[in-house]
Amino acid sequence: MRFSKLLKPAAAATAFAAILLAALLNTSPRVKATDDDDDNSNDSRIQRGLDIAPVHLNLEGKNRALVGLGSYIVNATVPCNECHGAGPAINQFLPGDNPYFGQTAVINPAAYLGGGRDFGAPVPGSAHIISRNLTPDKTGLPEGGRTFGEFVQIMRTGVDLDHLHPTCAIGPSGPIVNTGCIPAPFNGDLLQTMPWPGLRNLTNHDLRAIYEYLSAVPCVAGPPTPSPLHNDCQ
Repeated sequence: MRFSKLLKPAAAATAFAAILLAALLNTSPRVKATDDDDDNSNDSRIQRGLDIAPVHLNLEGKNRALVGLGSYIVNATVPCNECHGAGPAINQFLPGDNPYFGQTAVINPAAYLGGGRDFGAPVPGSAHIISRNLTPDKTGLPEGGRTFGEFVQIMRTGVDLDHLHPTCAIGPSGPIVNTGCIPAPFNGDLLQTMPWPGLRNLTNHDLRAIYEYLSAVPCVAGPPTPSPLHNDCQ
């Protein structure tokens, strides 16, 4: 679909920001940075993180202290599942345990960090921004097999290594907007919702802890590429 005129960039950016703000309200991170060289073995957050993990953790070959700290950051400080839980937000909790209905809050393990929250399109007719599956694939590496170096790059810069929604091409009458791309001023090389401001400033040690924790959670299977939910558990 061709648009003869560009939507006003400021209006588009404001509308998209409003969608993100509504989805992420009350989830602003409050992470205290620690030095990478600190010995955190006695950090009270480690045991607390292990206690509150909502799924069974595979600790085989993992650094238990890092897993615990990562769980604390992911579940108590920056509730990642609120954006990365599989499917609609209502699927985040078990039936009868949904705080939106004044009930207790029990995470649905089948949807935990499986991705799929739809943040909408930056402009009408463009690609929808979908949260990614953060769980490990058959290799045991999180985010569908990402290395730690790639994970850090994503967290620091927000780069979309899957290139799922490139910047729309420019035609004679303006951008050729379609459901596979997003137009300027949005940068199609980025995930749009990342890097989240507080997350990009975490220490490498904290990012390593998050990565170790994501390596320990159960795999949530997803459809084949190029789906943003792609994940092969077998």
